[in-house]
Amino acid sequence: MNKNSFTYKKSGVDINAADRFVKFISNITSKKRGKKKFNNIGGFGSITDIPKNIKNPKIVACTDGVGTKIEIANMIKKYDTIGIDLVAMSVNDLIVQGAIPLFFLDYISINKINLKKLKSIIKGIKKGCDISKCELVGGETAEMPDTYEKDKFDIAGFAVGIVDKKKILKQKKIKKNNLILAVPSSGLHSNGYSLVRYVLKKNKINVAKNNFLKKELIRPTKIYVKEVLNLIQKNLLNGCANITGGGISDNLKRIIPDKLCAEIDLKKIKPTKIFNWLKKNKINDQEMLKTFNCGVGFCLIINHDNLEKVKNYFSKPYKPYVIGKIITGKNKILLNDKIPWF
Repeated sequence: MNKNSFTYKKSGVDINAADRFVKFISNITSKKRGKKKFNNIGGFGSITDIPKNIKNPKIVACTDGVGTKIEIANMIKKYDTIGIDLVAMSVNDLIVQGAIPLFFLDYISINKINLKKLKSIIKGIKKGCDISKCELVGGETAEMPDTYEKDKFDIAGFAVGIVDKKKILKQKKIKKNNLILAVPSSGLHSNGYSLVRYVLKKNKINVAKNNFLKKELIRPTKIYVKEVLNLIQKNLLNGCANITGGGISDNLKRIIPDKLCAEIDLKKIKPTKIFNWLKKNKINDQEMLKTFNCGVGFCLIINHDNLEKVKNYFSKPYKPYVIGKIITGKNKILLNDKIPWF
């Protein structure tokens, strides 16, 4: 080959490195694939069986990313947990409608392929899939020089699930006097990180040198799949909400039927240290509730008589507790009192 000729590699794209990464993914996903699973990695499309035990199957699909939590990962050079976040953000949405996660695909776009970084991310994605009991069936890695700055990247995830028509969680199941439970979050999950980074910048805080923040800001999102699907299987759940961007209010109102209202007693919420740290950094209550989950990662709506049964499906530190009830009303959400910051 003429040394002066133009090549894809000279433009910044290394196909050989990408091929090595695909081979790595194929290796880690094949270990638990089993005899009946399709070998999807490296193909043009992914093939998955539809479970035979679901009489009237309906497909549910979700997509999400992890936002600017990626920048925290870059700051502390830790990439093995944001893959868990990526899976969590989609599968935690799937289960809101009662769906069982079937498979997951990822999309990674990066300035230049860094195999060590990408392998760390994909290991996290695989771990998130294992926790959710869904299969990582494929994805795409795009090397995009000049689109991203040096060392910059983004990730997105796509999850598909299945639910029996009779098991779909519909608004009509939610009734007056139902209890609203808070399932604790594992921290910030993957929301509000632009505001977090603004606080860090204004206070000139180096996350990599702050042990508390270094641990808390990269903590992966709790995956609620196992517990919630068990509740659905036992007909113990009338409705639920994944508390992401928009906080408790915006996410709960999406599932509340007309003429009913979720009355939330904010003083019952139990914020953890990271939320109290943020509150002390000149963020008012309204902004905290609008931007962060404030310690409530997931909400469950249940019959009063099922409270103790529901609690038994969770282990510490994710035991749910009552924060409100369903009442009649037009506004769908009513927030009483204030969160007990400390």
